[in-house]
Amino acid sequence: MNGLERVQAVLRGEIPDRVPVIPQGFMFSAHDAGYEIGKINRNPRLMAECHRICQEKYGYDGCVIDVDDASLAEACGARVIYREDSVAVVDEAHPLLEDLREIEDLRLPDPQKDGRLPEWLETSQRLMEMIGDHVFIMGRADQGPFSLLSLLRGTQEFMMDLLTEDEDVIIRALNWATEAHVRFAEAQLKIAHGSSMGDAYASPELISPEMYSRFALPCEKKTVEALQAMQKPYSIHICGDTTGIIRDMGTAGANILEIDWKISMEYARGAVPENTVLMGNINPSDPMCMGTPEQVEQKAEEIIQSTRGKGIILSSGCALGANTKPENIKALVNAAEKYGRCDILR
Repeated sequence: MNGLERVQAVLRGEIPDRVPVIPQGFMFSAHDAGYEIGKINRNPRLMAECHRICQEKYGYDGCVIDVDDASLAEACGARVIYREDSVAVVDEAHPLLEDLREIEDLRLPDPQKDGRLPEWLETSQRLMEMIGDHVFIMGRADQGPFSLLSLLRGTQEFMMDLLTEDEDVIIRALNWATEAHVRFAEAQLKIAHGSSMGDAYASPELISPEMYSRFALPCEKKTVEALQAMQKPYSIHICGDTTGIIRDMGTAGANILEIDWKISMEYARGAVPENTVLMGNINPSDPMCMGTPEQVEQKAEEIIQSTRGKGIILSSGCALGANTKPENIKALVNAAEKYGRCDILR
């Protein structure tokens, strides 16, 4: 089977010839190809080429098209700080929204025209044309609704709003952010095999499980429902220890949940529906960046054995740093071939 076939088999609830591997490697792929993401984040040709080179070099099964966490907010009007040696970031010292009510005065972004969204889409298109016939291409749609609103309002200010603002005002603002994300995700799904959101600000590292259920989860559900007509896989990624919300995450209806290294994959597998694919969850810092290939293989083996390889995609728990060791990327793929073969798992 090729990479695309492996991922599609897992999404159908089948066991492929081996567990598929999709590292979250947009920064690593740029660096490994001789660039820094901050210098090519407006160059779709180079971004796609970096993904192609890296995928062919290491033999993993899918690519996640990502650039930074600031592009969708920028397309909505937020200020962005560009850094040559790293990803761009939203200038939260000067938030776009002084009050959540101001969001009704904003124009929803057009993914074909606004900010760098067209460049994300062109990267997806180029990569689909290059390797999309045999490699799974996930065109991420940047930030999910809760995280997007956090960036537009300023994280500290939005956290205070959750405690002091009228709930109807919060919900209206979140609904606007949901529509902004859905538009970008629809555009990605017209091109790529799948799409996803990153909703890191909805993590229990920042808000309580109760607040997640009250504010973030309904937006994630609305997003999934709005995208169902596209009939393509959609994923939700939330950073940090999601043990306290993983069951709720499983009710959002996403085809894939990307989970970080702080949660047990075995626990997550038992907490979400069987038809929900889990993607993760090796620590991108240690062992992927600082560890040895043997440690990477050991962690991958633990994940495969604890889940019996069912409904999983091996990946880093979050975005890999540019300085991730190349030999550890090789070890991740080797582990899937060594421990995740169907003749072992059945």
